[in-house]
Amino acid sequence: MKVLVSDNLSQVGIDVLRKSGLEVDVKTGLAPEELKEIIGQYEGLVIRSATRVTADLLESAHRLKVVGRAGIGLDNVDIPAASKKGIVVMNAPDGNATTAAEHAISMMMALSRNIPQACRSMKEGKWEKKKFMGREVTGKTFGVIGIGRIGGIAASRAQGLKMKTIAYDPFMPKEMAEKIGVELVTLEELAKRADYISVHVPLTQETKNLVSTAFFENMKQDAMFIDCARGGVCDEEALYDALVNKKIAGAALDVFAKEPTTLENCSLLGLDNFICTPHLGASTNEAQESVALIIAEQVADYLLKGSVTNAVNVPSVSDDVLAQVGPYLTLGEMLGCLHMQIARGGVAEVNIEFSGELAELKTNPITVAFLKGLFMPILKDAVNYVNAPIIAKERGIRVIESKSGRADDFINTLSIRVSTGEGENVLVGTVFGRNEPRLVRLNSFRLEALVSGPMLLVYNNDVPGVIGALGTTLGNAGVNISRMTVGREEESNQNIILLSTDELVSKELLAKVQKLANITNAHVLDLTSV
Repeated sequence: MKVLVSDNLSQVGIDVLRKSGLEVDVKTGLAPEELKEIIGQYEGLVIRSATRVTADLLESAHRLKVVGRAGIGLDNVDIPAASKKGIVVMNAPDGNATTAAEHAISMMMALSRNIPQACRSMKEGKWEKKKFMGREVTGKTFGVIGIGRIGGIAASRAQGLKMKTIAYDPFMPKEMAEKIGVELVTLEELAKRADYISVHVPLTQETKNLVSTAFFENMKQDAMFIDCARGGVCDEEALYDALVNKKIAGAALDVFAKEPTTLENCSLLGLDNFICTPHLGASTNEAQESVALIIAEQVADYLLKGSVTNAVNVPSVSDDVLAQVGPYLTLGEMLGCLHMQIARGGVAEVNIEFSGELAELKTNPITVAFLKGLFMPILKDAVNYVNAPIIAKERGIRVIESKSGRADDFINTLSIRVSTGEGENVLVGTVFGRNEPRLVRLNSFRLEALVSGPMLLVYNNDVPGVIGALGTTLGNAGVNISRMTVGREEESNQNIILLSTDELVSKELLAKVQKLANITNAHVLDLTSV
């Protein structure tokens, strides 16, 4: 079997593929048309971030069985298109975690001691010792936005520098944060208390421009800001204003909303109290060798042995089990993704009940699919079918499974009760026909809804005019409604409305919807990856 390596990959990975007996071609820098012309020859494709695996490319990939991404991010892979063609998509989510965390600490130290500015000054022939007075980090407070795998490593490194560590992460149970010596606080409190603030969250609808004007205004005037996670989490215009007007002392970015980044598209690069690097968070020899080794072993194991590891679109189960529970994997992932976007507080316990004929099947893969969906909105590509249970355990989430031979309203149901520090949600789903997952209950509301793509969930009083006002508001903003489902709670005369939209509703438009008469709450949902 043949494997194509289309992006720069450490030689150790190429050696692993060849030693396993696979025929390997290394062809980097191919234009999309060139790649499309040859992709039909290969069973495996190994990429990094340059190659774009589009639906159009996959139409020509007649023999392709697996795509392996040497790294975490999968924004350049059309996962739904790959899934439809039965192509397994794998990544290496933990291969560069340490490197990314260390880069954030490096940026903090460079900021504190004015290292880039002093270096530039000396190379210009100057000796400005007094100009570049620095500061110690010992005893200072290190604030982390997102205390997951990379954020946790960054916090541990800061603790090694004798810093106090605090974090904002609404999805992390307090007890788990305390185990690693980190105090959980609100985003506003973190801004006010921290001397250094480091971002470690993926870019999602919820985290886009999470750090903006109000955040910088709450920061100490001598505090410093660091983002080595994802471009777009920080509002670059707001950061520019904060630095120019001396609202904060300095900032360091490794990631930008638009990359490649130049002075023409990012005015931050012209500021003396700003330092930057060109997305180097994962760029160490150790990290590149690690992800190359991991992905090469995974691709070889799948092509030669059928073993699935770190796959983002298929669990590690046999074909016969997959045939039986396949539609329920999609249902489980959908319910998990939905819950995380409507819940408040960190998840403490998950109770999953399999009812009807479903109870007779092998259900553990469905539980894993739910956990994968649960973490997807907050971890994105860093979660897959293999590590989802591990992440749940690391976060102290108790998972309880039960089975019942009876399903009240449908032949089979998947019922999930999720408890958080601020309450609980009950989600019930089923599969219509052979492969049509549906949400049939959301807490006390009963409905039959296809949950996928960009959506808007609205809670409202059941009175005339609400749907009309909602449609008009969205229409005036140019947002098309492709599907609508209404669920009613008889006892309270309350409704929920689930709208499928052609695009994600913006935060500004969501605020307008929430202000409409007789609408009590509304959430934007993003289920495009399910």
